[in-house]
Amino acid sequence: MAFLLRKSIKKLSWTPFRGATAVIRGISSTNTPIGGGAGDPSDAKSVSDVSSSLAYSSLASYNVSGGSSYMRGVMFTEPSQPLRIEEFHMPRPKANEVLVKTKACGVCHSDLHVIKGELPFPSPCVIGHEITGEVVEHGPDTDRKITQRLPIGSHVVGAFIMPCGSCSFCSKGQDDLCEDFFAYNRAKGTLYDGETRLFLRSNEYCVVPAHGLAALPGSLPYSESAILGCAVFTAYGAMTHAAEVRGGDTVAVIGIGGVGSSCLQIARAFGASIVVAVDISDEKLQKAKLVGATHTVNALQEDVVEKIKEITGGVGVDIAVEALGKPRTFLQCTQSVRDGGKAVMIGLADSSARGEVDINRLVRRQVKIIGSYGARARQDLPKLIKLAETGTFNLTAAVSRKYDFEDAGKAYEDLNKGSIIGRAVVNVA
Repeated sequence: MAFLLRKSIKKLSWTPFRGATAVIRGISSTNTPIGGGAGDPSDAKSVSDVSSSLAYSSLASYNVSGGSSYMRGVMFTEPSQPLRIEEFHMPRPKANEVLVKTKACGVCHSDLHVIKGELPFPSPCVIGHEITGEVVEHGPDTDRKITQRLPIGSHVVGAFIMPCGSCSFCSKGQDDLCEDFFAYNRAKGTLYDGETRLFLRSNEYCVVPAHGLAALPGSLPYSESAILGCAVFTAYGAMTHAAEVRGGDTVAVIGIGGVGSSCLQIARAFGASIVVAVDISDEKLQKAKLVGATHTVNALQEDVVEKIKEITGGVGVDIAVEALGKPRTFLQCTQSVRDGGKAVMIGLADSSARGEVDINRLVRRQVKIIGSYGARARQDLPKLIKLAETGTFNLTAAVSRKYDFEDAGKAYEDLNKGSIIGRAVVNVA
């Protein structure tokens, strides 16, 4: 979620890209304006809520407890400019929203697209979208079922797709197509009443719609568990709902970053017989063998399509997943599947990028090209937590680097250089 700085009223909004959570130290809050008292936004600049993950503040300073009403957040202003740590007024939740004291936030390439100006989003905004934290407040008139499911003090993980729970798609269980999420959070950087919850001064907490949260057991650490809300969440959605991986399937994953490496783990957990990892980094490919890959292909040294066909006896894989968002890898993905196979696209691209496809093969050989943005928060996030809790999904192997809150900018610099193997996490509190 990122938070956007808006014109004369100077509100901050947040972006809902994959992993859109604001890097705010302290309590997490949804992106609606905060008003009244010491936090009166009439004098404040507002920021769009991307995800309220990279924010920080101590519980003792939370204004509900009578202490300070401010927090810090990592703010993006414009492309090519360094990220800045700014102070925000403490956000306040509304009905069926939860205020979360952020503990950790994953570092996602989707936010890097925003930072580099490759994906448009209102700015300035607070960066981040994969969070874990502690529930510190419920909004007024919040449904009792929510307060019972997520009581004060409970540990939580947040999904980057935060379903409203009531639109036509949510009512059918298709949380990943939530109309309000795309209309408000994704398009405008706000919460579902069209307002932000962030105002410049100090921000270390975030507000999250309750349907986008799941309880995190005490046995799972805040830091590594942050990636459940985006990297693992995205991979699970692709493998479960788009690819529908079954035991014995053959799978190729092109692009072995945080999301791609999560796809490897889930494919093996679902019983895939062959799992091919494709990348240009030998270091990433070596790590891929430790998290589920049975075969690896270095795209700089071998023809990806020919090598995958060789591995599969000349037919291609049942399922190929593109996790990079490049036109070339898009084409490789479609060409790597067998007749009747599925090419699943999960990598976000520069907004000007376009993919090519062999139309005749698509038609004659019944190749299926499927887009997948993420999983379904209400039904899938608890399942992901269970996979991590049982060790079926190895969180420790997935997270390769951790940064302090003050080094969030360096985390994105390292991500841009390609020096992060797997997923990195910013520890917020």
